[in-house]
Amino acid sequence: MTDSHALPLALFQLDVPPPEVVAQVGEQPAWFIAALNLQPDDYIIVRPHLGETLPNLDQISGAILSGSWAMVTDRPEWSERTAAWIRDAVGASLPLLGVCYGHQLMAHALGGEVGDNPHGWEGGLKTVTQNVHDDPWLAQLPATFPAWLSHRQSVLIPPPHAQVLAHSAQESCQIIRYTPQAISLQFHPEFTHAIACACQSDNRAQPAAMPGKDWPHELLQRFWQQTRAHAHQGR
Repeated sequence: MTDSHALPLALFQLDVPPPEVVAQVGEQPAWFIAALNLQPDDYIIVRPHLGETLPNLDQISGAILSGSWAMVTDRPEWSERTAAWIRDAVGASLPLLGVCYGHQLMAHALGGEVGDNPHGWEGGLKTVTQNVHDDPWLAQLPATFPAWLSHRQSVLIPPPHAQVLAHSAQESCQIIRYTPQAISLQFHPEFTHAIACACQSDNRAQPAAMPGKDWPHELLQRFWQQTRAHAHQGR
């Protein structure tokens, strides 16, 4: 149920997908809106790549930073401006969730190193393995679970004091926690099979369907619930 007194969640759209992807499944905010069943009063969309002003920290309950077809290492102005905003948001204990590009951008903003994955492109449905078993956000998840991925760059070195919570065979930093309120994922918890297929390159096999429970989607739901609880508690 929507709470009219709650501050909105900021959905950061970090650049636009290729036209053929947009034609099939729309743009990144729509994926999160559908995955979380957000109502119009639940969120605002922020588009740094269009030069939009980034939200004041006291006007939102938290933020999700989306994936992108851009590269963090190119350091476009809109991306670096968002990185500075991330540092302020972490300092203010604002709940943050970075996804794919957003994951890499958070690590870059907070002192980590991002670059091309030495093992090459990682895509499709892959197995993610937890490194720890005492993180409250990951509680009740299995030790391994499938997740959709599509990325060429990675967090090569996490920021100082960050904790890497999970990995895959090809990617050492699948989940990173920076603070109690700030976390990021290399995989895509917002993806459906249709989105995963639309984002797949034409010259690669289409990804398999998610078998059984969609654990990444469960994590996304937990972040949203925790963000709403945090908003009611006040910062």
